[in-house]
Amino acid sequence: MTNTATGPLPASVLEALGRYDTPTICNAMEIVAPERRLIGYTTKPLVCPFPDLPPIVGYARTVAIRSVLKNSLPPEEQSKRRIAYYEYVGTGHGPRISVIQDIDGPDVGYGAFWGEVQSNVHKALGCLGVITDGSIRDIPQWAPGFQALAGSIGPSHAWVHAESFGGEVRVAGMTVKSDDLIHADQHGAVVIPHDIAAKLPEAAELCGRRETPILEIARSPDFSLEKLKAALKRSAEIH
Repeated sequence: MTNTATGPLPASVLEALGRYDTPTICNAMEIVAPERRLIGYTTKPLVCPFPDLPPIVGYARTVAIRSVLKNSLPPEEQSKRRIAYYEYVGTGHGPRISVIQDIDGPDVGYGAFWGEVQSNVHKALGCLGVITDGSIRDIPQWAPGFQALAGSIGPSHAWVHAESFGGEVRVAGMTVKSDDLIHADQHGAVVIPHDIAAKLPEAAELCGRRETPILEIARSPDFSLEKLKAALKRSAEIH
């Protein structure tokens, strides 16, 4: 059973953010928080086996895993650690997104933490999806509707285990802390500071209005360079 606390942001804000794809949210961030233009989002390619799923918006549950080295804890301690991890994932602000860093260095992705079992368990615990630089597997048996962005797809879980959880992680160039607000879709993911989240839908709409005259002329059979120049001028005047 999960215990979802009321989040720091109204559910209506998360719902509004979910109406836009992640590139549009990044565009809106450039208006609202231009100082974050070079930080806070994934910068390396990730595999998305389910590109048709809608964007997900939720609070981060952070984990560091490894699979090359066997877990050194006694079996009883391993069991306690696993339960503590699931308690962490299944409680706190919701909805949640699991953000997992593979700390195996050059062997990142050697063993898959994620597959049929973990995707279904994490979905039941209140997660909407996972963002990881590690590997995933069991794609046909994956939990329906559970989004995945991963560094690779592989066959084995090797000695994979959670080394730590609740701390800061870095996945595909994106640094994430526990309870950070995350927006993700097939393109990648971005961290949204809580204090600007409510401003982003309006900024996203502004981006759309500015793009409209340019797209209209670009898609028109009557396109010309002069008309493009005029469209660019009209776009710059939209506020």
